[in-house]
Amino acid sequence: MLTWEDDMEVHALHKRGLTISAIARHTGRDRKTVRAYLNGTRSPGERARSAVDAFEVFVAYITARLIDDPHLWARTLCDELEDLGYTQSYQTLTRQIRARNLRPVCPQCQTATSRPNAIIDHPAGEETQWDWVDLPDPPPSWGWGKTAHLLVGSLAHSGRWRGFLAADMTQPTLIAGLDRVTRQHGGLTKVWRFDRMATVCHPDSGSVTASFAGVAKYYGVSVAICPPRRGNRKGVVEAANRVAAQRWWRTLGDDVTAEQAQKSLDTFCTRRGDTRVRVTADGRSTVATVADREPLASLPSAPYPAMMTETRKVNRQALVAWKGNQYSVPPELAMGEVTVTHQLGDAHIDIATAGGIVVARHRLAAEGSGVMVRDHGHVHALNTEAMATANTGGPPHRRKQRIPPGKSALAAADLLLNNNSHTVATADESATVIDMSAYERAAQNRTTLR
Repeated sequence: MLTWEDDMEVHALHKRGLTISAIARHTGRDRKTVRAYLNGTRSPGERARSAVDAFEVFVAYITARLIDDPHLWARTLCDELEDLGYTQSYQTLTRQIRARNLRPVCPQCQTATSRPNAIIDHPAGEETQWDWVDLPDPPPSWGWGKTAHLLVGSLAHSGRWRGFLAADMTQPTLIAGLDRVTRQHGGLTKVWRFDRMATVCHPDSGSVTASFAGVAKYYGVSVAICPPRRGNRKGVVEAANRVAAQRWWRTLGDDVTAEQAQKSLDTFCTRRGDTRVRVTADGRSTVATVADREPLASLPSAPYPAMMTETRKVNRQALVAWKGNQYSVPPELAMGEVTVTHQLGDAHIDIATAGGIVVARHRLAAEGSGVMVRDHGHVHALNTEAMATANTGGPPHRRKQRIPPGKSALAAADLLLNNNSHTVATADESATVIDMSAYERAAQNRTTLR
């Protein structure tokens, strides 16, 4: 390897007319080395690698992924590469992407903004920041339409965050998410910070609604509302939103249920989010270590008793799917719609008809356990109705079965034929008859052409 000084001397001697052999004798270097630096194939200060480049085997995959998605986070790409056997660091990955120029330029997104941001102090145990994230194109099997919603709650001091996946953003769903995420954090902070969501406050004035004020008093927290168009005020949860969308949702498969997706998110938060390294006054610590030191208040023994109501369709087996389990209803409701009602903290759910009549009450099973909860009366009624209607119409017709016209069809056909023949005869009798002999005689008497 030549230093910058050696490289300058080699180029100066070459400009004076010395040959490569003469420069090599003068500098004490090999002729191939001198030729490489003069041709520009080697750069001063960079030592040629003698070992095999361990990063080279991953270049093809990285190039293909960044061509497919130019905005893919390097951290997300590192997650995928680690599953493929990548053992180098995240910093090595980003350095190699820059040095090899692997990330293509997206012309549609070449916009940048720069503005000063204030530094906001977040004391330990002081604030939890909340926000909804819209996640497009959920798996069709969920039946959630075009958008899923994720409630993200982040501890402002440590940066630990958890999420609650939901089909809507109603207030009962918000309360259920607040309770679940808070219990995952292990306690309550003094303040809950929201943007101007209508389920928490009046968007125009920022005043907390009466219905959510009861929730805040139940958990013993204060509510802080961000000023309008000030997303940086809750920048901790905004950063968690980007991580959830780019590193988790972007790579979620289509063959998972909503309950499996929630478990996947919980695993991601523990495996990836809590292991991040933070710089603190006591040195470098992980997010989990910093979060465990936060002084959090204890939670109520039961969630706030909000009433969650969802509409569900009954299948042919008179079962209603709800939160990863199936619950039975009377068989006459099969293929119809019912309303599932659950009060948070209650161990039972109620299933009612469209008219509001409760027809079933079941003990709540653990979410996503895949169990079938059936009432003995529903089972007996379903079996009775199924057996009663099994052979009432005889065996079903096969698609290629031969079924000729029956007696009734043949009799109707004879009647149609008789009516048609009578109509034809009548029409023949009433028709005008033209004698063609007159035309024949006229033609025979004509001797010249006109």
